[in-house]
Amino acid sequence: MDKVVHFEIPVDDMKRAKKFYEIFNWQMQDIEGMDYVGVRTVHVDDNRMPKEAGAINGGMMQRTAQVTAPVVAIHVSSVDEYLKKVLKAGGKMVMPKMEIPGMGYYAYISDTEGNVVGLWETMAASSCKK
Repeated sequence: MDKVVHFEIPVDDMKRAKKFYEIFNWQMQDIEGMDYVGVRTVHVDDNRMPKEAGAINGGMMQRTAQVTAPVVAIHVSSVDEYLKKVLKAGGKMVMPKMEIPGMGYYAYISDTEGNVVGLWETMAASSCKK
């Protein structure tokens, strides 16, 4: 089974949203070079993976016309292969595959019901050391 490994919350006002989500004692960190805030809901290991089984971390970004509601990201073996599967199953590509440097690859798709879902592929360890 492909697991849900990440969530994203679109926001209109980042400062206001960060203040609101502080009530959950989440750790928030602005990601350098991106208009994105990393959100930790659980402690991570040296590989930035949650230490607790079943727990996920996420992020916040500006709301767009395509991403208006929270998104979950599913870990897949290959974003490219799953984009093909999505299209064949009647879904659509919302945002093409992009590289998250040193971490992996990400794309947004829309399912047959209009929900936006993320596809996440972890970068091979040898690629992360470049």
